Amino acid sequence: MSNIAKGLEGVLFTESKLTFINGAEGILTHLGIPIQEWAEKSTFEELSLALLDAELPTAEELAKFDAELRANRSIPAELVELIENMPRRAHPMQALRTAVSYLGLLDPQSEEVSQEARRAISIRMIAQFSTIIAAIKRAQEGQPIVAPRQDLTHAGNFLYMLNGKEPTAEQARLFDIALILHADHGMNASTFTAIATSSTISDMYSCITSAIGALKGPLHGGANEQVMVMLDEVGSPDKAAEYITDKLDKKEKIMGVGHRVYKYFDPRSRVLRDYAEVVANKEGRSNYYQILETIEKTVVDRIGSKGIYPNVDFYSGTVYSDLGISKEYFTPIFALARISGWCASVIEYSRDNRLLRPDAVYTGLSDQHYTELQDRQ
Repeated sequence: MSNIAKGLEGVLFTESKLTFINGAEGILTHLGIPIQEWAEKSTFEELSLALLDAELPTAEELAKFDAELRANRSIPAELVELIENMPRRAHPMQALRTAVSYLGLLDPQSEEVSQEARRAISIRMIAQFSTIIAAIKRAQEGQPIVAPRQDLTHAGNFLYMLNGKEPTAEQARLFDIALILHADHGMNASTFTAIATSSTISDMYSCITSAIGALKGPLHGGANEQVMVMLDEVGSPDKAAEYITDKLDKKEKIMGVGHRVYKYFDPRSRVLRDYAEVVANKEGRSNYYQILETIEKTVVDRIGSKGIYPNVDFYSGTVYSDLGISKEYFTPIFALARISGWCASVIEYSRDNRLLRPDAVYTGLSDQHYTELQDRQ
């Protein structure tokens, strides 16, 4: 029988200049630059442009791109009305999926699939995702939707629209770093889904709607939400070691721990851990951080030798929580960041497109004949 790569693990189907991952050593780079340097020195706007064009921008190019993002933050009135009339019980990712699909109906350029059109649509979607997600949250909570401002950074404007008040420079920068860390991560399930849709020469809105559907699944985008559920179950730092030891003894899954690619610390988790500690101490919310710290030590001591370590979801939830973001919106925030990687990967793959058409090993019956309906038992 042919060898089957379950989950397509290890299967190479394309080339990319965007992201490199060495899971054994915990390395992640974009355009060859370590993720730690992007987080320390760059902005989400710059990384988004770098991914779209597969090269570092000049100051002039970045200024132009930033101006385009700011100018495209507003969403059509028809979409605002749709969001306001969505069922309050709808999952935020369902709402986002529907909103993006509807946005495509309103865009006169939506059916264009040239490189120029894909890039132009990508810029608008990167700008508008933040407005859509903030609007969904406000509408579901029965609050008035806050219009975007052009004088704030991408991260700062989102927090302003989300909470109805302008964030501090420190809060805006912290969220900016969180977006940078989630912007792209190679051929993950949602990026692969976007590319698969794109390979049929479908439009950008269909590609991104497909990606949102893939990200919605709890095995992909929902882990950081489950980490917060776990922290609430633990309750206090003095109970954390016993809680995790019991789970490990029962061989139960620990959310935010382990990764399909990384067999060492996820480098993004190391960046977020440092910020989570600073924010927790400053805001007087050290309880969550102390629980995570204890869980991490227990996990590393017990199963670190098996290549199982905390991933980016382990600390991201506490950072989002400290920024006033409720846990049901953690996955939409993931999409807010990953829209850049999705768009960039679709654009890159479409430059040398080939329809994706994998195969499966047939394991069904053979040499059968049709049995009349009345003769079947």
